[in-house]
Amino acid sequence: MAEEEAKVVAVEEPKVMAVEEPKGLDYIPEVILKKRKNRDELAFIRKKQLELGNFGKKKKKVADIKRPEDFVLEFRAKEVDLIRMKQRVKRPKSSPAPINSNLVFIIRIQGKNDMHPKTKKVLNSMQLRSTFTGVFAKATDGLFQKLLKVQPYVTYGYPSDKSVKDLIFKKGYTIIEGNPVPLTDNNIIEQALGEHEIFCIEDLVNEISRVGAHFREVMRFLGPLKLNKPEAGVLHGKKQVFSEGGDTGNREDKINDLIIKMN
Repeated sequence: MAEEEAKVVAVEEPKVMAVEEPKGLDYIPEVILKKRKNRDELAFIRKKQLELGNFGKKKKKVADIKRPEDFVLEFRAKEVDLIRMKQRVKRPKSSPAPINSNLVFIIRIQGKNDMHPKTKKVLNSMQLRSTFTGVFAKATDGLFQKLLKVQPYVTYGYPSDKSVKDLIFKKGYTIIEGNPVPLTDNNIIEQALGEHEIFCIEDLVNEISRVGAHFREVMRFLGPLKLNKPEAGVLHGKKQVFSEGGDTGNREDKINDLIIKMN
């Protein structure tokens, strides 16, 4: 009996495991939770856009939706533009002004939805596809007839040699493989116009200023110059000619003042 009691005493009692208290959740600031929610919502919207093929398209605002009367007004504006274009060409007093220089610089300053397709076609033929774009052109009777047709949308005049140089050095570029490339490397000019003995940007400026024998080739090489939007007060949005207090038409030598403000 004594031995059995000793064995019973020798048996170790099972250890009682301590119960750990449950840890609370980590605190996450409300700002982070909101960011996560917005991110998840944006990801869901993008996924739906990709599935529907609408990725990248902006939703139209109510103000952007045209009403039927807007289309009527736009159509009437275009028809009025066509009538006035024909009237300008037919008027005896609107005959082309005497040519005072061989070189003309033309700037498109207006024109959006109120233009007739024929007016837009004339502007496109002169590479004036957007506002505040400028191009050089050889002064001819045919050019001034074109300018009469689009007179409410352009202003032009006779640039000085300094204006030509400043424009080409600052805004001049060409198109290579569909991309605009600034004229910072004379090798680009030499490769394109070297056969006409135009090897550098100075030769290019000289050919434009004197309207040389290869003026047309130079114009094909150059892209239309993208000018800066002038500050408020420089242009007043008036379609009257410059000589009558408006913005459009022939400025003659005064075009140089406008070039300085837009270059």
